[in-house]
Amino acid sequence: MAPNPEIMQAVEQLGYRVTVGDVAAQSGLNVAEANQGLLALASDAGGHLQVSDTGDIAYLFPKNFRVILRNKYLQLRLQEWWKGVWGVLFYLIRISFGILLMVSIALIVIAIIVITVAMNSSNNDDRNDSGGGINFFFFPDLFWFFSPNYDTHYQEGYEPNQKSELNFLEAIFSFLFGDGNPNAKLEERRWQEIATVISSNRGAVIAEQVSPYLDDIGEKYQQEYEDYMLPVLTRYNGQPAVSPEGQIIYYFPELQISAVKKRRKSASVYLEEFPWQFSAASSGQLFLAGGLGVLNFVGALVLGALLLDVTVAEQVGGFVGFVQAIYWLLLGYGTGFLAIPAIRYFWLKWRNTKIAARNRERILRARAIASADSILERKINYARQFAKEQFIGNENLAYSTESDLLEQEVEKYRELEGE
Repeated sequence: MAPNPEIMQAVEQLGYRVTVGDVAAQSGLNVAEANQGLLALASDAGGHLQVSDTGDIAYLFPKNFRVILRNKYLQLRLQEWWKGVWGVLFYLIRISFGILLMVSIALIVIAIIVITVAMNSSNNDDRNDSGGGINFFFFPDLFWFFSPNYDTHYQEGYEPNQKSELNFLEAIFSFLFGDGNPNAKLEERRWQEIATVISSNRGAVIAEQVSPYLDDIGEKYQQEYEDYMLPVLTRYNGQPAVSPEGQIIYYFPELQISAVKKRRKSASVYLEEFPWQFSAASSGQLFLAGGLGVLNFVGALVLGALLLDVTVAEQVGGFVGFVQAIYWLLLGYGTGFLAIPAIRYFWLKWRNTKIAARNRERILRARAIASADSILERKINYARQFAKEQFIGNENLAYSTESDLLEQEVEKYRELEGE
């Protein structure tokens, strides 16, 4: 079984020498997962155990442990290969929607022109009558959409609200489906922030210090029981303690031991959920994508009206016959191209309203702890009695698997003799 990539990343970020608490705090994994993952990684990548004179354990890894694992595991090599392949495939999928739109517009425009020419040629009396039949005077001017400098042409006299790093075909995909979930790593961020808060308070906190990073913590009367702390205790092997006044505090022994002198950056004031963005494309690109979508849809409706003419269907075959065979696909694509962004727009507005409400709740909890009253202050002071921080350095190691026990005993003897 391949090692956990989150643990590997945490080990690299922390300087290749870590404890279980360090990895749990850095990655957001629970203590059990971090402990099991570190043991597996040390076994597979040639890591070493370092035991302090207090019995605490640190893990030391070689800086090239990824190379060691890559040579050892075919699965890791396949994962890296697939990551590169999927990047190319996903890019092709993204631009395919823009290509399909261009192809759809081209098929519709050409089919309408062919049908119009056929209708005019079948009635010579009306050939030069500009008022008769259907006039598609606007189509020739639309071929600038396909030119390489369409963006310059379009934005003449128009100032977009934002710059975009997307090309036009990527902007089409973004217009349709957006650019992914901005909170895809929300749970990872949540547990990283909670672990950072615990670590920055030397392993002992009160529930109010953790609440700005949680979602629904219940009604006011439910908050008094602090049931929302149970998942935190379970994840990080925490222990509750009750003050003489009957208030509960929580301490986490594993997060009080570290092999890293410099802790992670301080936690944010609260866990912020990011609002969903409709698209990362510029306003100009969005306007152009919507305009092409309208053109495609209206063109499909006009083409459908022309294809209803039995005479035209009998006179014109070949290319128009092919377009007629796939007409419902063209109309369905044109409808979906406009319907999907419209539905997504209103869905995102509703979802962002919920996100804003949750953020407001967390901000209120953060403000409450920032302006703590006397009751909260006494509770925090009691928690500090359980706070401690222990660093495992090379100077207080009792044993390390880097060398055998005899060599270590000789080294210690020499150090004592030197004193």
